[in-house]
Amino acid sequence: MGPPKFQRGLREAAGITRSLWQYHASLGRARRMRAFYRLFVPAGGLVFDIGAHVGDRVRAFRALGAEVVAVEPQPRAFKCLQWLFGGSGCVHLVNAAVAETAGEVLLNINLANPTVSTASRDFVAAADGAEGWADQRWEETRTVPATTLDTLIARFGQPDFVKIDVEGFEAAALAGLSQAVPALSFEFTTIQRRVAFQCIDRLETLGDYRYNLSLGESFAMEYRHWLSARETADVIAALPHSANSGDVYAVRDTS
Repeated sequence: MGPPKFQRGLREAAGITRSLWQYHASLGRARRMRAFYRLFVPAGGLVFDIGAHVGDRVRAFRALGAEVVAVEPQPRAFKCLQWLFGGSGCVHLVNAAVAETAGEVLLNINLANPTVSTASRDFVAAADGAEGWADQRWEETRTVPATTLDTLIARFGQPDFVKIDVEGFEAAALAGLSQAVPALSFEFTTIQRRVAFQCIDRLETLGDYRYNLSLGESFAMEYRHWLSARETADVIAALPHSANSGDVYAVRDTS
């Protein structure tokens, strides 16, 4: 039996390999993703992928003709991004978390399932004992650099679309945004609905937005029409626990 550090390294590598297979292996999933994101991503546009993980959405955004800023704090996941996109002049890689302020944050690492590694201790606490989350373990913490959405905009320009998927740290990420963007998405979970409400409240201070939801990895909108902030919050509040997770999509109302 190897030393604990060696064992953890092997488990983390296995977790990243699992993510690569899960998110890149299905051609049908990739097609559905491209068709869905075409609603928000113009050819020649700029996309911020916040919590890029192993880059499945980066690949979709690039296939739609967009320039992509891919932001990922996990060292092994970031190495995957370098391997997949390091030679592309249209993909800019940033090895950092996105937070309210620049500096550093403490990242909680799930070795076996790195897709749910998080900078939110509240997310870890909410998952503890929750139905459907019993097998999840955050066994390590690492200090990682942090940047802000405002800093990224100052560096790369205003994005046409921002995708935020940072496992319960979404409100902290949006707290570092002080200007309205044309469209964005943020993940929510039924174990932390309060974070979704905070995200909606933050967006309402920045501009007039309309909202819709996509549950799980369906790549389909739940509603034919766009919702108000209040309607969106009510929908999330009423979801059964088994819905587990989804994404809220927000588009700026320019009418």
